[in-house]
Amino acid sequence: MKYVKATSDMVNGIFHVLHTAIKTVYPKYYPKEVVDFFCKHHSKEHILEGIASGNMGVLVYNDVIVGTGCFDGNHITGVYVLPSYQNQGCGSHIMDCLEKEIDRMYDKVVLDASLPAACLYEHRGYKTVGHGIYELENDVKLVYEIMEKKWKAD
Repeated sequence: MKYVKATSDMVNGIFHVLHTAIKTVYPKYYPKEVVDFFCKHHSKEHILEGIASGNMGVLVYNDVIVGTGCFDGNHITGVYVLPSYQNQGCGSHIMDCLEKEIDRMYDKVVLDASLPAACLYEHRGYKTVGHGIYELENDVKLVYEIMEKKWKAD
């Protein structure tokens, strides 16, 4: 298993990881409007922007993209793993790689945690510093945790 920088020829594999994970995991925690919002947000155009930033990577196992992660500055903007590879350390491996990159320039890392991911981040030493609410259609609200982890003293 290796984590490598994403390239534009990987867009379909990344799209598959994102949409499979969202459509499989999120309905257990969120209403349909939230699932639809995330699928629409993670379009191929948006993925190509992440790749172009140079801050998106993929976790590859046996020549298959099984996970992806992205950051912007000190903000981790997404970590997704195919459901069949979850609970096997893939998400932790991606997080290790993202944190290592961010640690080179920042004294803390910030992320917006979905409900299914908040416990994973807590186990990694992240603390909730706020709550976000994003208004969607049909008066549905997307609720998430704003979390951070400091690794250097203030």
